[in-house]
Amino acid sequence: QNIRIPDFARVKNPKVIDYTATGVKELAIKKVSSPDKDKLKTLVELLHHIGNQPGIIFCNFKDTINFVSEYLSTHDIEHGLFYGGMEQQERERALIKFRNGTHQIIIATDLAARGLDIPELKYIIHYQLPLKAEEFTHRNGRTARMNASGTAYVLQWNKETVPEFITTEDVLVPDAIKSSLQTEWATVFISGGRKDKISKGDIAGLFFKQGGLNKNELGVIELKQDCAFVALPKKKLYDVIEKTNNTRLKKKKVRIYEL
Repeated sequence: QNIRIPDFARVKNPKVIDYTATGVKELAIKKVSSPDKDKLKTLVELLHHIGNQPGIIFCNFKDTINFVSEYLSTHDIEHGLFYGGMEQQERERALIKFRNGTHQIIIATDLAARGLDIPELKYIIHYQLPLKAEEFTHRNGRTARMNASGTAYVLQWNKETVPEFITTEDVLVPDAIKSSLQTEWATVFISGGRKDKISKGDIAGLFFKQGGLNKNELGVIELKQDCAFVALPKKKLYDVIEKTNNTRLKKKKVRIYEL
């Protein structure tokens, strides 16, 4: 609707900025054809084709998420899960591990398509095709935000009918490569937080001095009210935990263990 600006405001050449537009800039949409109805083999081939980059695999149902998760686990592809039936704490920890690079992949329902505190994604995969155009738009909106580029892959069994709102004719055949999908980071839990007067600097100091880490070996620190989560190099994880567990941060003796 038009809004009249009063004359006394002396506004010249006003412009309307529309934040409600749902279009996504710099987004490539590509179809990937699967000869198998379950699409699992094609999904793994696609993940290796994409390489070690942050992305979300979208499914329509919780049961499908568990089905896909089991298959990725048998192929040593680390990932997190995000769906409505999970405890809030489990969902939050999956996002922490995604933000700090412990996981590069999250398998999710459309719950993850809206308003999540996650970094820019390089891609999303529609493992199961969305049922409505609005879901397709919201899923795609997780990537290629803020003028960055991104790719949405539509995984289609070759006998599957694609909804009319998916119009792309750009077909990708994944390369037959075996890129590494292993991440370099692991996440530890610390049983102390802001209410214990602990700061990020205190945590960093503990891992540098007692843990023996170099500056570039300390990953993202997320400090909460009663705990903290820290990304550490996988190759040094158990050595660092052994050196820092059951030590004091400020006045609190803290437990430190792998999440």
